[in-house]
Amino acid sequence: MAVPLLETRDLSMRFGGVQAVRSVNLTLAEGELRCLIGPNGAGKSTFFKMLTGQLQPSQGQVLFRGHDISRAHAHQIARLGIGIKTQVPSVFDGLSVRENIWIAVSRRHSGERANGVVDEMLERIGLTGIAGRLVGQLAHGQRQWVELGIVLSADPELILLDEPAAGMTHDEVYKTAELVREINRSKALIIVEHDMQFIRMIAKQVTVFNQGSVLVEDAVENILRNPLVRDIYLGKQAAA
Repeated sequence: MAVPLLETRDLSMRFGGVQAVRSVNLTLAEGELRCLIGPNGAGKSTFFKMLTGQLQPSQGQVLFRGHDISRAHAHQIARLGIGIKTQVPSVFDGLSVRENIWIAVSRRHSGERANGVVDEMLERIGLTGIAGRLVGQLAHGQRQWVELGIVLSADPELILLDEPAAGMTHDEVYKTAELVREINRSKALIIVEHDMQFIRMIAKQVTVFNQGSVLVEDAVENILRNPLVRDIYLGKQAAA
């Protein structure tokens, strides 16, 4: 059998007397797209922080292509090929869209090659027409796409997205779903999201977190019909 791109084994995180994540076992194949859903406080963000080295687990392992990265630092994990786009965009508001992307690209390329890669990335994220505008002046969705371009510029093999559709207009959500599908043609993604309409657009397999544990893992259409998932999380959204 092929080695999974990512695997967690009994991954747990405790903060004092609070068990935020409890013995999570998750396997992600090369090129897979997985959505994580669950109520607030279910442990999704803590789980992401353990995958990226922002937190070291209380117990358990994180394996990336079979190598244990549980105790690796965030910069080491980034170099291995795991990128994350956080819920609040991490961008330079006082610089232009192009300058933000160029800073990210210049870590891997120089000279004319860097300029070419910047042009390609601006086209990919659909921001060529506003490349000269300051990021601080952009709409919420556009700022999210700038940060996604920054993450993609590092060419990671696995991209973690934390609520990429939050606060977006319907049109922005639709464009973000298109962008995610395009990225997934060559990269694996794990996406934490609350917007079930967005999940319907992109997901095949969904993992449901509840109280720090995996409640259920199934195809998206089965998740939407699961009465237990409806009770703890989806509620009226599932019927929408």
